[in-house]
Amino acid sequence: MSFCPNCGAPIEFRVPEGDDRKRNICSATGEIFYQNPVNVVGCIVEHEGRILMCRRAIEPRLGFWTLPAGFLELGETMRDGAARETREEAQAEVVDAQLFTMIDVTHIGQVHVFYRGRLAGTHYGAGQESQLVALLNEDEIDWPQLAFPTIYRTLQHYFADRRAGEFSLHTETLGVDDWKAMHLAREPDVSSGS
Repeated sequence: MSFCPNCGAPIEFRVPEGDDRKRNICSATGEIFYQNPVNVVGCIVEHEGRILMCRRAIEPRLGFWTLPAGFLELGETMRDGAARETREEAQAEVVDAQLFTMIDVTHIGQVHVFYRGRLAGTHYGAGQESQLVALLNEDEIDWPQLAFPTIYRTLQHYFADRRAGEFSLHTETLGVDDWKAMHLAREPDVSSGS
């Protein structure tokens, strides 16, 4: 931020009195503009033992596989946002959604929250942000072709819990080194067409 969005005065990046970190401050009015983490919300949607997955039709990570997920909008709950993203990306309705993972990704200022639930009915399809949507068994998931480390970790937790016969809430932090290490594939594999 270089200029105040309210008055156009230059922005100063400094620690305001009584604070402990640098903030964007209007040089004319002293108004502080806080930058806070962004919430990403999504769903693990299960149907007959398979998981609803989407191949991304947009950047970042075009052509890689993901769970239906995206940014939380103002005025909606986390659960409502996750359900909306499922509708938008997979043309599917989720029922019985329960909080499953909350992963802090501090180096990019995001918190990724995933719910788990069941597919309502049998309808699903590719939304505008998806090239392809499919119900996949665990052994059909191309793990190196997952778009983001948070998707990888959420699916790991899900299948481990399912094998154990009990689901629990998982919270963790992925640092920059974890994030880099988990970006296994650099180019999407589109040769199989699946």
